[in-house]
Amino acid sequence: MQTYKLKNGRVIGQGQPCFIIAEIGLNHNGSLDNALKLIDEAVKAGCDAVKFQKRTPEVSTPREQWDVMRETPWGTMKYIDYRYKVEFGAEEYRAIDAKAKEKGIIWFASCWDEESVDFLEQFDPAIYKAASAGLTDVSLLKKKKDTGKPLIISTGMSTMEEIENAVNFIGTEKLLIAHSTSSYPAPTNELNLRMINTLAKKYPDVPIGYSGHETGLATTLAAVAIGATFVERHFTLDRAMWGSDQAASVEPGGMAKLVKDIRDIEAALGDGIKKVYDSELGPRAKLRRVK
Repeated sequence: MQTYKLKNGRVIGQGQPCFIIAEIGLNHNGSLDNALKLIDEAVKAGCDAVKFQKRTPEVSTPREQWDVMRETPWGTMKYIDYRYKVEFGAEEYRAIDAKAKEKGIIWFASCWDEESVDFLEQFDPAIYKAASAGLTDVSLLKKKKDTGKPLIISTGMSTMEEIENAVNFIGTEKLLIAHSTSSYPAPTNELNLRMINTLAKKYPDVPIGYSGHETGLATTLAAVAIGATFVERHFTLDRAMWGSDQAASVEPGGMAKLVKDIRDIEAALGDGIKKVYDSELGPRAKLRRVK
């Protein structure tokens, strides 16, 4: 199993603490203030990283969708105008970069087009993410691979053949794979967490993780218990806020609980070697009739 050491010294991979990503995505709703508050809350919760989404709207939005009217918090507007409304530019990302450095947390993004990769490179992110929607976009995958940075690919809405094709194209060096189900929120009976084991067997040299879009925390904890080396959950200040990802997101209190429970699970899993603990010696002497 490969491990990857990031710029801050944090290592991702088997035998390492689970790498916990709070996906802010577009849950800031175009507000830099919200984004900076979410970084603060992710740090308080104990997350290892925060992730955003970066698009060049006229490139990543299908042309036939540009003029479709949409209800938004800013009133009814064309979809392309909405996409610009929630998109951050250089000024906002400079503030995000400064805040992350101040707080000592990694930040990176899912780039939805090649221009967005060029844009993000000015900030020298530690890692890149390919969203499930881009798993078959070989041009975009190549653009991210060519940066030389580790790349997480998400596998929602994908067939096994599509996953295999992507891995064959990218190669396993500096690759991480996230099992995922791309519905928001994802039904529990469609999470198929055993795919984490399937991917781990198929790609033993690749760290396998989980990108969850479900409600609740229990199934993400189960993913860690069965071997996910990293997890990602959408993160929001308030699930009642406007936005398509909010319902499948975790609020600050829930994220803090998720991180704590993941660390408890890691401590409880142990090393698989049977031993008699010091705390058992008293009960052993008192309760065992036959020595």
